[in-house]
Amino acid sequence: MELDPLLLSRLQFAFVVSFHAIFPVFTIGLASYIALLHGLFYRSANPVWDRLAQFWTRVFAVVFGMGVVSGIVMSFQFGTNWSHFSQAAANFLGPMLSYEVVTAFFLEAAFLGVLLFGRGKVPQGVHLFAALMVALGTFISSFWILAANSWMQTPAGAVLVDGQFRVTDWFEAIFNPSFPWRFAHMVMASFLTGGFVVAGVSAWYLLIGRDVEANRRALSMCLWLLLVLAPAQAVVGDFHGLNTLEHQPTKVAAMEGNWERDSHVPLLLFAIPDQQAQTNRLEVGIPSLASVILAHDPAGEVPGISEVSPQEQPPVWLVFWSFRVMVGLGLLMIAVVVAGLWLRRGGRLYSHRGFLQVLRVMSIAPFVAVLAGWIVTESGRAPWLVYGMMTHAEGVTPSLTGGMALFTLVGYVAVYAVVFWAGVYYLTRVVREGMLPEASEPGSAEHAKRPFSAAHVSFESDASPTWKE
Repeated sequence: MELDPLLLSRLQFAFVVSFHAIFPVFTIGLASYIALLHGLFYRSANPVWDRLAQFWTRVFAVVFGMGVVSGIVMSFQFGTNWSHFSQAAANFLGPMLSYEVVTAFFLEAAFLGVLLFGRGKVPQGVHLFAALMVALGTFISSFWILAANSWMQTPAGAVLVDGQFRVTDWFEAIFNPSFPWRFAHMVMASFLTGGFVVAGVSAWYLLIGRDVEANRRALSMCLWLLLVLAPAQAVVGDFHGLNTLEHQPTKVAAMEGNWERDSHVPLLLFAIPDQQAQTNRLEVGIPSLASVILAHDPAGEVPGISEVSPQEQPPVWLVFWSFRVMVGLGLLMIAVVVAGLWLRRGGRLYSHRGFLQVLRVMSIAPFVAVLAGWIVTESGRAPWLVYGMMTHAEGVTPSLTGGMALFTLVGYVAVYAVVFWAGVYYLTRVVREGMLPEASEPGSAEHAKRPFSAAHVSFESDASPTWKE
């Protein structure tokens, strides 16, 4: 069987990006939560906030490290598997990635050490400032990455001349048509992810009766935040969908499973898209609801997939079902936080074991929703690498063979499996160890030279054992 280097390169990049995405989407939200905890401790001197900040900083350190390790190889893939695209888009993507390093990585590198190891060694205000700067760095990093990705979705401010993208307007290229809604959608997804993880872990501690006061406060904070963010994300997602309808109508048609442009289009709850026959099997839908959502009119027209040639159509079944997974989980999140509000009013929020168990399970839901959303975003623009201007086939490395692509794909899967196992192992240790005893104070204990080796103890506390290497 002949191996297709294009298909394997796409699978490889999809795997690496999907694996990497789950870490920054968590750390962006968690970094802001840690900064908030430090701010509350700075203002009130309540040791509960300090203990929560220490605990979640240890979690952040492990996840941040996994994100850095998993993200390094992505830039190399541009050169190894997508050399034509790298050469063509270098005038834009080169500076964008450099801006991320200079403005975000340098900021995080400068203050991450202070955040991890500065407690009791620098003034409390400086420690708070370090937490704020790390949180700001995560936002800046996401800004540049999403601006670059959005440009590939809705290219603007550049022209393609002799196989090279030449930037004509940097402001227009960076703030391209889809960037504002994509950035808002992703940032809110990050806060939802961080919020549900913190809520899930806090719920588990309450179930086993551990650090009840601190985890009640953590759970309460998260559920108030999620009560606002979960419905707001649905609104932002609607505006993002309308923006996509304007600039990438075929993607929206695939999301809706609509093959022919028509009015009174139903919202399909279930269907089996048959791309070869250009139709759906076993449709179950709500009449006219897709037209209402997309055109705000029951008689509104919705574009059809068949308006473009089969060669320019995305994999409909993948986009169709990924979109439903994302939306379904989003609605489930809203239902859970509303249930939490109802239990809070009845005084059973912290004692209803069934609800606490649901929160434990829901800590995984945002990661699945984010991955499903990225599949919709990236697969929905196929076969375009830069929408309407360069296809995947035009961007792949011409000398790349199927065997070479398969070898690197298998290698990445094997290495990332080890990284994932190690990360989960250390995270499990951190969570099982829990927060530090209330009596712990900042001290001068020696620290491990390898940060992961101290995952089960405080970075700064005298309560932690002395490490000697």
